[in-house]
Amino acid sequence: MVMPGHVCPYGLKSKDLLERQGFEVEDHPLDTREDTDAFMEKHGVETTPQTFIGDERIGGYDDLRVFFDIDPPEEEQSDTTYQPVIAIFSVAALLALGLSWHQYGSVLTLRGFEWFISLSMTILAIQKLQDVEGFSTMFLNYDLLARKWVRYGKVYPFGEALAGVLMTAGALLWLSAPVALFIGTVGAVSVFKAVYIDKRELKCACVGGDSSVPLGFISLTENLMMIFMGIWMPVRAIWF
Repeated sequence: MVMPGHVCPYGLKSKDLLERQGFEVEDHPLDTREDTDAFMEKHGVETTPQTFIGDERIGGYDDLRVFFDIDPPEEEQSDTTYQPVIAIFSVAALLALGLSWHQYGSVLTLRGFEWFISLSMTILAIQKLQDVEGFSTMFLNYDLLARKWVRYGKVYPFGEALAGVLMTAGALLWLSAPVALFIGTVGAVSVFKAVYIDKRELKCACVGGDSSVPLGFISLTENLMMIFMGIWMPVRAIWF
């Protein structure tokens, strides 16, 4: 549908995908709401765009991706994904390597490893802070402290962000280390109980309230990283 102030993004994506697959596209934009409603009624569909190859109706953009074997059929698609955490950890690692190179002239440094963890904490906190209410609701499914004190679910993202930023700066370790150690320990115990003792299949709130990341090893890793930093940073400051 193409109207003043609105261009259908899925129409553009469908057209682009067809052209990349070698098809010559005959585009029929729907310019008004009335045209769109009439089209949907005629073809018995509830959404636009609709792609036709020859006389065969393929469907919308998602159907087109399935048609070209880019995605599996809907019944075979998983409702969970690790893509968000892979993206976050990858970017955090690259940032840490870049900072290490800039500061020390080498990508492989102890400080670079610390930056990787603290930056991961900070980025994960940003994900949660986008929708604190949604995060706190999902968090209640498994966090033991949040179940006792509901407000903890709204405090947690700020604590994680504070610890991550301060540890990245190497400042106020007397504050950041206990915060990281506390929330990491509570989180690790909660995740371990929910996943490995109670055998529950839940979504992880680690990347926000609308997460499709399964609760499990990734969630436990996030908390173990905070525990490590909560112990290691003060030790390094005192002994190294």
